[in-house]
Amino acid sequence: MEAVPEPHTGWTFLTNHARVLAAIADNHSARIRDIAAHCRLTERSVQKIIVDLEQEGYLSHTREGRANTYQIAPGKVLRHPAEAGLTVASLLSWLVQDEADRQTTQS
Repeated sequence: MEAVPEPHTGWTFLTNHARVLAAIADNHSARIRDIAAHCRLTERSVQKIIVDLEQEGYLSHTREGRANTYQIAPGKVLRHPAEAGLTVASLLSWLVQDEADRQTTQS
């Protein structure tokens, strides 16, 4: 049975799509269950987000036995006009660095 994340009200700075992409960047072979727990989303939400990211060319996967390995398209440009010219790699460099900094300060 899937654990239900804590309810969220209001807005956030990062979209769930950015959170999922950052979690995959951190571990290309992460299971959907692990991504969901890390991002505090349901597994079904993560599945839908992965489909969105794959349909838009930001992400692809290969099946290896019963597991998936994800490949991110680092050169793909972000969608919003305000981020014109910024790539997935530039976004992820900021997000992954932030995650590493948070883990260091929590230790």
